[in-house]
Amino acid sequence: MTTLFTGFRLGGLRLPNRVVMAPMSRVRAAEGGLATPSMARYYAQRATAGLIVTEGVQPSLVGQSNPGTPGLYTDEQVASWRPVTEAVHTNGGRIFAQIMHGGRVSHPDTNGLRPVGPSAVAATGEVFTPTGPQPAPVPRALRTEEVPEHAESYAEAARRAVDAGFDGVELHGANGYLISQFLAPNSNLRKDRYGGSVTNRIRFAVEAAAATVDAVGAERTGIRLSPGGTFWGVEETEVAELYTALLTELSRLGLAYVHLEATAPEETLLELRRVWPGALVMNPVLPLGAKQTGRAEADHWL
Repeated sequence: MTTLFTGFRLGGLRLPNRVVMAPMSRVRAAEGGLATPSMARYYAQRATAGLIVTEGVQPSLVGQSNPGTPGLYTDEQVASWRPVTEAVHTNGGRIFAQIMHGGRVSHPDTNGLRPVGPSAVAATGEVFTPTGPQPAPVPRALRTEEVPEHAESYAEAARRAVDAGFDGVELHGANGYLISQFLAPNSNLRKDRYGGSVTNRIRFAVEAAAATVDAVGAERTGIRLSPGGTFWGVEETEVAELYTALLTELSRLGLAYVHLEATAPEETLLELRRVWPGALVMNPVLPLGAKQTGRAEADHWL
């Protein structure tokens, strides 16, 4: 009988159990987006999980969403992460870095740059800045020729992650951040090959994943998705069609796993599970909800 504590082969890793520590923003990085000794202690203390996925790590300065978050785009940042991964491995654990480009969910007061996004449409609500919450600004719409550069930024960060000792990376394609913004027709008003049809709206996600696979290998690459989620004002239509198309394309890349949030009805999630042939990491409750999950809900998805 399969249980949460049954081992599992994930890409090139042998997990001792099926408990995955989901990424959680901590905003505890040092100046310059550096990892710290306290982060090494924090993650090492959790090394008995089958897999740890870190807090969101920006792949570029413009990709920074919140103040106090770590990066993976400078040599100094890579060096700062090595004690973290070494501490986890010393305690027998496995750790992936979550690569998170905030897109429009950012502010010039945080990184000195105007946010970018698929279109010049502001996120809903307020974003965090060093001086407190402020209304989300209108981002600059990326030019067509710029879009591949931002897809490639995930791959560049993944290379640095492996250099820093991470076992792999998870692309943050959920919760209203850049990949998610391309998927939603109300945040993606583009008329070029990255907008309009389902095929075009999934293109950025597929290109980011493909570039990452080319950089570090499919067995080291996962992606997190939130089908139908409405974070930061994104509104996806034709959710089943959209994610069926996306998962079909991602399946051709042979990713290590897909990480789904319970942001759609269970029948939709089960339909998507049938489409995805590989390993599934299931987060059975809404990330920002008040409900706490438990063993029964975890067992339900095994």
